Amino acid sequence: MSATGKPVGPNPKRLLKRAEFLAVRRGEKRRGRLFLVEVLDRSDREAPRVGYTVTKKVGNAVVRNRIRRRLREAVRVHAADDMVPGNDYVIVGREDALSAHFGQLKAELSRRIRGTR
Repeated sequence: MSATGKPVGPNPKRLLKRAEFLAVRRGEKRRGRLFLVEVLDRSDREAPRVGYTVTKKVGNAVVRNRIRRRLREAVRVHAADDMVPGNDYVIVGREDALSAHFGQLKAELSRRIRGTR
C-alpha cells in the first residue's frame, strides 16, 4: 500500500497504437453487460498489455472519458492481478458501466479477465 492507502501492484502496460487494438480483435471475445473484453494471446512471457475504448454511440466525450477512467481504475486496483503475462486485453466500455456500482464493476471485470462466467 502506498501512503495514500491505495494498493500498489504491477500495472499492465498500455496498448496505444491502432494496429495493436485491431490485432486484439482477432482474439477471444468475452461479452458482459457492462463491457466487452477482447483477449489475444501473444505467445510470449512479457507483461500483459491493456487498452480501453468506448464508442461514440455511448455518449459525448465527457461520458466516454468518465467510463474509461472508471475502467482504468478498476483494472488498477483490482483486476491487474488477474491478467496473464503474454496476453493483450482491450476493454470496450458500455453505457451501463457508468451507472453500475464500482464494486460490481470491479468484480465483473475480474471475472471477464479470468475468463469465468
